[in-house]
Amino acid sequence: MSESISQARTDSNQLNLDDMENLPDATAKQYGAIEQEEVEDDPFPDLNPQNNTRKPQQSLNGDIHAWRKSHSIKNKRTPGVFRQLSQACRDRLVRTPTVIMMVGLPARGKTFIARKLARYLHWIGIQTKVFNVGDYRRDAVKGYAGKEFFDPDNTEAVAIRNLCAQNALEDMCNYLQNEGEVAIFDATNTTRERRRTVYNHCVEACYFRVFFVESICDSQEVIQANIREVKLKSPDYKGVLDTVAVEDFLSRIELYAKQYEPIDGKNDEKHYSFIKIFNCGERFLVHKTRGNIQSRVIYFLMNIHVLPRTIYLTRHGESTRNVQQRIGGNAPLSEAGKVYAEALAEYIDNENISDLIVWTSQRQQTIETAAKIDAPKEQWKALNGINAGIFEGLTYREVAERYPEEFAARDRSKYYYRYPGGESYHDLIARLEPVIMELERAENLLVVCHQAVARCILAYFLDKDAERLPYIKVPLHTVIKLTPMAYGCMMESIPLSVEAVNTYRSKPKNCDPNRAVAEALNEFVELRIEP
Repeated sequence: MSESISQARTDSNQLNLDDMENLPDATAKQYGAIEQEEVEDDPFPDLNPQNNTRKPQQSLNGDIHAWRKSHSIKNKRTPGVFRQLSQACRDRLVRTPTVIMMVGLPARGKTFIARKLARYLHWIGIQTKVFNVGDYRRDAVKGYAGKEFFDPDNTEAVAIRNLCAQNALEDMCNYLQNEGEVAIFDATNTTRERRRTVYNHCVEACYFRVFFVESICDSQEVIQANIREVKLKSPDYKGVLDTVAVEDFLSRIELYAKQYEPIDGKNDEKHYSFIKIFNCGERFLVHKTRGNIQSRVIYFLMNIHVLPRTIYLTRHGESTRNVQQRIGGNAPLSEAGKVYAEALAEYIDNENISDLIVWTSQRQQTIETAAKIDAPKEQWKALNGINAGIFEGLTYREVAERYPEEFAARDRSKYYYRYPGGESYHDLIARLEPVIMELERAENLLVVCHQAVARCILAYFLDKDAERLPYIKVPLHTVIKLTPMAYGCMMESIPLSVEAVNTYRSKPKNCDPNRAVAEALNEFVELRIEP
């Protein structure tokens, strides 16, 4: 039996690029060739390595990540902006941290895009953080001073805003040097000078990649809607009448517009990598894409929209396998499951949802659950439940008794654990990425799926990390209503008063393979839940 698990492990753990954490030993030496050139004075002197007192690092031993840190702005031995790699060498560093720089006038959806993009990258396992310069400004200046604060002729205010941008830039660079993979610099960045300053600092001093995301919008309807739905709720206008706030914010936009210079892809900014988004996705312009992360960012940004919509999510009705306490499988609904299918169809009908589309998996239980709903239906193989490999059809108790080491291994790391011959939650995320893209493109939608799949979808919309994702509670016979908002997602759970078994198992405190079966099951018993 152990041989079958071993073979299943071999078959299901094929090498993939995500597992290749280190480059060859010769890489550091190969990329050690650097050249010097003179540059202008550092516009952010507080970040200059000459002023930093960090102790020199120890021998790098061919570690390209340590090498990058040793050549960063925080290392005293490196003459900062006076040292640089050739662009050809820099492009071959496949795990180089990426800075995504937002560009555009106020009320163009930059922060909406930044937060949505960060949530997506976080969901696919890329450590990402947003650095919003407006937050730094609000921390530095207590109380909003009005539109005059954004006047380019107000030298005192300009100095404060530049200092806030400098502080955000420093924090962002520190984050990428120590833990992060992607940082989003969320600010207007409306002038060529500001963009050049930040770009040179990130590229020449830190060896980061920089990708610009410019949001351009001339639709007054979209701008006014953004001001009403987002800007009026900003801390800047707390306690201010809406009419006064709108007038002030429109004046702020005019002040920024006086100095706004769109990214010029033909002249002095032609070497930048960027995407321009026109009118929230009507048209796109992509220029000089470099690397996998930039490609995925573009892919994501070309699929999102800001139109109001609601996503309804539910597991299939209780199946005969649920009643038998068996893992996975393609099974018909139980009697209670059939009652839920009726209740679900009635609920959806009463909601009177315009242009609703229903998605199911290709498994029998989801198809039967959605059968009586009066709406177009599509079946997705990607929505099938997690593949439990050789454990398909077993109960949790049988797995705990026959394979205690495997059962304990899954408890220790449920997100990354891969069933022998099957999948992990990490694998499931990769499988569901196209589904998420279509969810972002879709309008009103009902998704009928399975527990693990529902957890992954909820983790995306609610921004849950890998540790919490496998333990999100998604009870049977409950509709989850998701309403994407400007900077997040509102969730509402609606139980439909149909009894069902409990399929939730919390994480046990003891993950030792020698524990008793009862302790391993963590008192997990699939009792019926009364409505």
